[in-house]
Amino acid sequence: TTLLKNILDEQEIKLETEKNKELTTDMIKALVKTINAKDPYTNGHSIRVAEYTRMLAEQAYTDSDELHNIYNIALLHDIGKIGIPDNIINKPGKLTDEEFKVIKGHTLTGAKILSEIKSAPELIYGAKYHHERYDGSGYPDGLKGDEIPLCAQIVGLVDAYDALVSVRPYKRKLKHEEAIRMIANGECGVFSKKLLQCFIAAAMQKEWIKKADS
Repeated sequence: TTLLKNILDEQEIKLETEKNKELTTDMIKALVKTINAKDPYTNGHSIRVAEYTRMLAEQAYTDSDELHNIYNIALLHDIGKIGIPDNIINKPGKLTDEEFKVIKGHTLTGAKILSEIKSAPELIYGAKYHHERYDGSGYPDGLKGDEIPLCAQIVGLVDAYDALVSVRPYKRKLKHEEAIRMIANGECGVFSKKLLQCFIAAAMQKEWIKKADS
């Protein structure tokens, strides 16, 4: 009887934990949709990035909690854009150097916002470091190699991919195969060879291709 009770109690705790995870993710999605509303061209971008990130992360992570965390990290990677003026974020033409500097600031703004969530400090990594690149050419800190948290490397690669296969004021939508070629050739910055291999494997999955074509 005691053993059965312990098993039932454990199952109840697991169920409650799953409910809390779902609630957290739903709340984050609601926040992300509010942010995305600032820019009709990137509406849905963060959710797509999160879904692609989870598929790619399955090549590197096996723990379900880690996959859940990196999904939320990806959802929030652009939260700092809430501080960018509409006339800059929605500008149809080429940005000036000063405007691009403002855009780049979304990484630090996002990190500052997420630093208030003391119970999940890892949420900062995606927001702050998704524009870092493996050769040190990225921003805001010019991190190099594995100085960049793996979750941020994954989010950064997927963020670049989704930008390529989406319509933007300044560019056409590229085909899935063309986007993969450009990323593999280093046209979107340098990523680790191992991560690129995982990306290509993940991007060949039917689920990924279906999402890219939708």
